[in-house]
Amino acid sequence: MHPTIERMQEVVAKGDENLIHELLAEDVRFMPPTYYKTWTGRAPVAAVLGHVGKVFSDFRYRRIMGQSSDWALEFQCKVGELDAIGVDLVTLNEDGLIQEFEVVMRPYKTIGVLRDAMNARVMTDARFLEYREALS
Repeated sequence: MHPTIERMQEVVAKGDENLIHELLAEDVRFMPPTYYKTWTGRAPVAAVLGHVGKVFSDFRYRRIMGQSSDWALEFQCKVGELDAIGVDLVTLNEDGLIQEFEVVMRPYKTIGVLRDAMNARVMTDARFLEYREALS
């Protein structure tokens, strides 16, 4: 297994954006399951993933599939009292850092709760005013 993928398993559930930050390419692209916009850049993506780590509970990776630069990491977690299953689709760059990170999840009801929880957290994080302008 690639060292970045091994490290990712250790840090994603912790929600420590500093640990996540070191795994990301400078121009990483993150596609969340809650809406269709793409987050671009190490700082905003690390911040988003840090908040996700605080919203998810009982997070664990169940299966990891891939090789070289393309990986799929199946996970399960809770969002509030609701269960969720998802897959992190990860592409590494030639330096072994995460270049693309897309998350697909189910069920729909849990994704709605995740979106609401993330919006509540983001609204209290002043950095996101700047990041949101970059998304527009």
